Amino acid sequence: MASKHLLFELGSEELPPKTLVKLSQALLDNVLQGLSAAELTFTGSKAYATPRRLAVFVENLSTQQPDKIVEKRGPALQAAFAPDGKPSKAAEGFSMSCGTTFEQLERLKTEKGEWLVFKQAVKGQPTEQLIPDIIRQSISALSIAKRMRWGNFATEFVRPVHWAVLLYGDSTIECEILGLTTGSTTLGHRFHAPQAITINSPESYADALYQQGKLIVDVEQRKAIIRDQAQIAAAAVNGTAHIEDDLLEEIAALNEWPVPVTGTFDPRFLELPAEVLITTMQTNQKYFPVKNASGELLPYFITFSNIESTRPESIKQGNERVITPRLTDAEFFWKQDRKKSLEDRVESLANIVFQEKLGTLADKTQRVIVLSELIATQLCANVDWAKRAARLAKADLMTDMVGEFGNLQGIMGRYYALADNEPREVADAIEQHYYPKQSGSPTPSSQTGQVVALADKVDTLTGIFSAGLIPTGDKDPYALRRAALGTLRIIIENENNLDIVALVDVSLTLYTHTFDRKEIRKLVIDFIFDRLRGYCLDRGYAPDEFDAVISVNPAQPLDFMKRLQAVKAFRQLPEAESLAAANKRIRNILKKSDIPPAGQVGDLVETEERHLFDTAKESAADIQPFLEKKDYQAALSRLAKTESAVNAFFDKVMVMSDDLDLRARRLALLNMLSDQFLQIADISKLQS
Repeated sequence: MASKHLLFELGSEELPPKTLVKLSQALLDNVLQGLSAAELTFTGSKAYATPRRLAVFVENLSTQQPDKIVEKRGPALQAAFAPDGKPSKAAEGFSMSCGTTFEQLERLKTEKGEWLVFKQAVKGQPTEQLIPDIIRQSISALSIAKRMRWGNFATEFVRPVHWAVLLYGDSTIECEILGLTTGSTTLGHRFHAPQAITINSPESYADALYQQGKLIVDVEQRKAIIRDQAQIAAAAVNGTAHIEDDLLEEIAALNEWPVPVTGTFDPRFLELPAEVLITTMQTNQKYFPVKNASGELLPYFITFSNIESTRPESIKQGNERVITPRLTDAEFFWKQDRKKSLEDRVESLANIVFQEKLGTLADKTQRVIVLSELIATQLCANVDWAKRAARLAKADLMTDMVGEFGNLQGIMGRYYALADNEPREVADAIEQHYYPKQSGSPTPSSQTGQVVALADKVDTLTGIFSAGLIPTGDKDPYALRRAALGTLRIIIENENNLDIVALVDVSLTLYTHTFDRKEIRKLVIDFIFDRLRGYCLDRGYAPDEFDAVISVNPAQPLDFMKRLQAVKAFRQLPEAESLAAANKRIRNILKKSDIPPAGQVGDLVETEERHLFDTAKESAADIQPFLEKKDYQAALSRLAKTESAVNAFFDKVMVMSDDLDLRARRLALLNMLSDQFLQIADISKLQS
């Protein structure tokens, strides 16, 4: 089928840099979805974006929809005729709705019956007729928090738009997009190449803007240039640029033609905590800090200008003038904050409401202290350190530095705690109780940090649930999903033997407001184990393996993972499939039986059932040491050896004997065997 390349570009005022890449990709995704829904084929695509434009390039887009036969099913044949043999009202109504006559309808015969059917050959539309609506719908479907209106127009977009390009092959598709008439003319760099530039074909777009417009439309290309140029500039001052991905993307979204500028600041500011300097440079100024080979900050920064200035020294000096007062403010906060200890700030937490029903941060602190003491005792950690860290954990929220730089909470608490001569373990725990900060980031490295982090997260989870603020859909303002997953990761990845259910139970007793404790308990526990399901599936465990373990309700996440690992290993054994089926059969027999199993197995009749009984007694004794050591894999491997006896039993023995006493004893035997597996997992959940 014939094909052509497609280009759409929307020119606007400067777009929000933090969302530019996401917006660009979303536009491309929407366009591709629209093309696919229209049954148009293509071989490739790419999103382009600069501060003043979003563009979509689609490679080898088919020039026309395929022709197809549209089939519409009508009433069943038995309802298509009236008693007199003429078409029924249902049949006539169907033919009229199809724009045809009854005689032109066909019959469709299937295994389920025969129906009237209307078939029509529909010729595919030319692609160029479909593109305008696909583009308009793609723009309308963009997720934009706040849309703007401008002038007297009724159209809305994230920023006012000024031009639009729509090319299909060498031809321009003229249509209206957001109040603009599309053409083939675009604009280059605002200062270096402000003149109009004609795009002759979609494939020449990126090169034309680079050569004539002095700009780079590919975000990834700009990111690579910025990264390389920043390191070259840093090397010139014997350093390495500290580059974080989020800032790199934001700088690429701010610059169409990035030019590096190296600046410096007063070395006296290096006495401030490195995180303060980095935050000031990155968050406020969009600078890359510079470090030496030892990882220590140097008094330099790398910024990027969007122009090739004839006076680069002026740009350098301007940036240096701006950063000095920023660092001076940070220096002032640092000195002022240290005039008052963290302990002296704890009382003021009573002035900050954590949540209306849950009280103030002081109330939360007291609950976290109680939970920290409990957890530390169970983990044989230092209880005094845990309680002290819990008491001081939120105190840095009352400092000027954290008030200015919210992302430094915990970090500044560590610095201020060390300045107050608190134990290093306590200081580290103040910072680490916020860990893990995001998916995949580190959990607390210190035991005290793990204790306080768990206490804080469990209190938040149970408290917010008890206040009725349960996450729904994408709404999770208290980051409860992250708190639940963080709790699980801290327990599992640091091999902490903790009963999360018991911890939730204790936490729920610490609130003074009224709520249904039984209901909230179930909701919180289900919520936590739902996060555990996602955690396990992400690590390659199968859904039915998870179901096998969750069925026996392990309360300790670490223990849960050991069982899950054992089930996964058991599944690889040759006996696994047969035993899973047998256990499923056993569970069904026990469930459907109209009499309960006997209290004891007692006397049995058949050779196979006596053999199974002996086998079950031996396996029960053999797995006990493994269960005590929580070596579930070894226990399941031992139970796998019961397969032949189990199969022989089911081949030769009728469980549901007419002799009710014998039936009860046989049920007891099956129950005995089933219980051995259920001490680890319900392997009947495993699918073949």
